[in-house]
Amino acid sequence: MKLLIDAGNTRIKWQLRARGDVLEKGFASLDEDGGFQDWAPWADAIECIAISTVISEDRRQHLQARLEAACKAPVIFHWAENRRGKLMNAYSDVTRMGADRWHAMCGGWQATGAGGFAVVDAGSAITVDYVARSGAHLGGYILPGKQMMLRSLKQDAARIGFDSLDAEQGSPGASTTECVQHGLAWLREAMVARLHKDVSHFGLDRVLVTGGDASGLIGAGLSAIHDPYLVLNGLAAVDGGWEPE
Repeated sequence: MKLLIDAGNTRIKWQLRARGDVLEKGFASLDEDGGFQDWAPWADAIECIAISTVISEDRRQHLQARLEAACKAPVIFHWAENRRGKLMNAYSDVTRMGADRWHAMCGGWQATGAGGFAVVDAGSAITVDYVARSGAHLGGYILPGKQMMLRSLKQDAARIGFDSLDAEQGSPGASTTECVQHGLAWLREAMVARLHKDVSHFGLDRVLVTGGDASGLIGAGLSAIHDPYLVLNGLAAVDGGWEPE
């Protein structure tokens, strides 16, 4: 049995797999138990732990120590690569790319069976990556996510007071709360429009979206396949030695 972990900045996604089948899966806060209690009943059966992460080195070491103490299984961290089969990274220094972006692209290839797609990961930060039909990574974007933008306004603009509001439209607001929340929806709509334009420009066939705010982007008009476990699917493929052809 193998434990797969996608450790983001604020939460962990995990799966237990055996012979390619997903036996259990879940989400947990990185600052709480990290899902340890959820998969603890299978700890003795876990033979390997594969991880994709973007957390700091101190937190990574802490996570590794906890896993090794809980499972006694080898812990393997997979990072971004220069290439994997036909999938070629655009970065000249792949150590500067978050592992989750690379594994999301691998998961995208697994899901579509070929190049020619865009991957959007809407987490604490929003990342967008384009993969041509040839397998060449065309580059991408990194943007602040919804909660990051809200925190920035609260912390850095003292006189902008606003409340929570789940706004689904970007029409002009008539209160500070509406101006902020509708403004975020307006930004999402603009991003979605640009993304659709890029997909057409680069001749890509489809868009895949993952991350905690994926539903918000779909609500803003993003035409995409929603796969909450896209990064873990790519991680599983890489850990299993898969190479796109």
